[in-house]
Amino acid sequence: MRSFFVATAVLTLSAGAALAQECTTDAADAFDLEPQAVEALYDCIQGQMADQYASQGDGVGAQYRTWQVTSTRPAVAGPHGNRFLQTFANDIAAEQYLKFEEEFDAMPVGSVLAKESFALKDGKARVGPLFIMTKLAPGGAPEAGDWRYDALQPNGKVMGIQQSFCADCHLGYDYRDSLAYPLEEVRLGK
Repeated sequence: MRSFFVATAVLTLSAGAALAQECTTDAADAFDLEPQAVEALYDCIQGQMADQYASQGDGVGAQYRTWQVTSTRPAVAGPHGNRFLQTFANDIAAEQYLKFEEEFDAMPVGSVLAKESFALKDGKARVGPLFIMTKLAPGGAPEAGDWRYDALQPNGKVMGIQQSFCADCHLGYDYRDSLAYPLEEVRLGK
C-alpha cells in the first residue's frame, strides 16, 4: 500500500490571500493509506479545517476544537462520502459517547457531536463539510430520533441538510440512540 506524503506551501488568493498548505499523497484512494499517512495528512490539514469552519462565526464551527476528540486519528468508515472523519463531543455528550456502548437508551439532551471531514481528490486532501448532530428534548424531532442534523460547508457557511437524509441512515443505529461510532481500531481508549 502506498503512503507517501508531501506538504508544500502554496499561496491561495481567497479572503485576503492567506497562506495555506497543500496536503498531498501519492495514494489514489483513501483506503490505500497506512495509518501514519492518514495522521500526516491530518496534521497538515487540521488547522485549515478549523479556520475554515470557524470563518463565518458559527458557534459549533468556532468551538468544536475545544471539545473532547473521540478517536486517535481520522478514519474512513464508508458513510459520509468515503471521507476521513474525526469526531468531537461537547461536554454534555463526551461521557456517554466515549463509552462506545453497543446498546443504550439515549444521549443527554444538549449533546452535540461535530465530525470534521476531508477527502482525497487526485492525491490532494480536500476539506469537506463539518457534520453536526444535536440531541433535542424528547419530542423535538421524533421522526429523527430527537436529533437535529446540521453541517457547515468547507467555507464555514451553513449547508442545507434534509433531516430525513441523515436520519434515515442514523436511525439504523436506534439501539444506541442513532450513533455510529468511529472505527473500532481508532476509538479513543480502545
